[in-house]
Amino acid sequence: MHEMSIALAVVEQVEGAARPAGATAVRSVRLQVGELAGVVPDALAFSFELACAGTQLEGAELVLDPVPARARCGPCAHTWSTGMPPRLSCPACGGATAELLSGRELQISSVCWDDAPAHRPIHQER
Repeated sequence: MHEMSIALAVVEQVEGAARPAGATAVRSVRLQVGELAGVVPDALAFSFELACAGTQLEGAELVLDPVPARARCGPCAHTWSTGMPPRLSCPACGGATAELLSGRELQISSVCWDDAPAHRPIHQER
C-alpha cells in the first residue's frame, strides 16, 4: 500500500519543518490530492494516523483537498474535466494532444501547529 509511504513522508516533512519553528505539537495537516494521483483517501487517512503515532503529529487531523483533473487541447485550446478514467482526447475537436493542467497534485498545502503561527504554509517540491 503506497499510501503508507506517502503518510510517512508527510510526517517526516512536517516534523522537519515543525522542530526549527519551535512547535510542540501539530494540530492539522492539509494536503492537496489530485484526482489522478492514484491515492485512496481512506487508506491515506488510516495510514496517516498510524504514521503519526509517537511523533509530534500524534492526534493531528489530516485534511484532504481534492483537486479535479483538467486538460487543455493543444490545437483548439478547449479545456475540460477529464474524469475517471481520464478522457485525454479533446471533446471539442477530437484532438489527441491534450496537456494535463491539474489532477496529479500530491502536496502539503498547510500545517497548523502549537507554539507557532497558525496555518503556516509549507511549500514542497515534488
